Amino acid sequence: MSTEENGGRAGPGPQEAGMPGSASPLAELERLQQALAEAEERARANREQYLRAVAELDNVRKRAQRDIEAANRYGLEKFAAELLPVRDSLELAVQSADQGEADARSLKQGQAATLQLLAKALERLGVTTINPVGEPFDPTRHEAMLAQPSATAEPDSVLQVVQAGYELNGRVIRPARVIVAKAPAQ
Repeated sequence: MSTEENGGRAGPGPQEAGMPGSASPLAELERLQQALAEAEERARANREQYLRAVAELDNVRKRAQRDIEAANRYGLEKFAAELLPVRDSLELAVQSADQGEADARSLKQGQAATLQLLAKALERLGVTTINPVGEPFDPTRHEAMLAQPSATAEPDSVLQVVQAGYELNGRVIRPARVIVAKAPAQ
């Protein structure tokens, strides 16, 4: 059969190929409409899922922003609470001095007690003192103020701490200012 005899189609038609009769156009239309309805339903479900995911992401972003703002605003709350007893102690010392009740010895005892309160507060907050006497000089933790000859100490070791250094949870917040040993001149 030629292409012209077959209605412009190349090859045999469905009946000629041994297929049992072609599907009616109405059945084909219903099948396509059903497939379209299923595809539209999947698209609607996917869109809803997408919108829910976008809304959830937006909520997470807003919650994280609120948490950051709260941390910035109230992050020092623990620090402030730890220092309040130190302030109270200093206020008592000033009041005692104003009333003329304090002598030098009691003022010194009050200052020592206040210093101890401050040291405990800083320790609870994770602040530790850097006291490197006898240790090798470490420029990441120490600041050399002077190099001094020493016959007893190893060269490049810390002889004396001029001003204590401090670390917060292992991170240097102020290096220790130190005098470093150097080999004696010969």
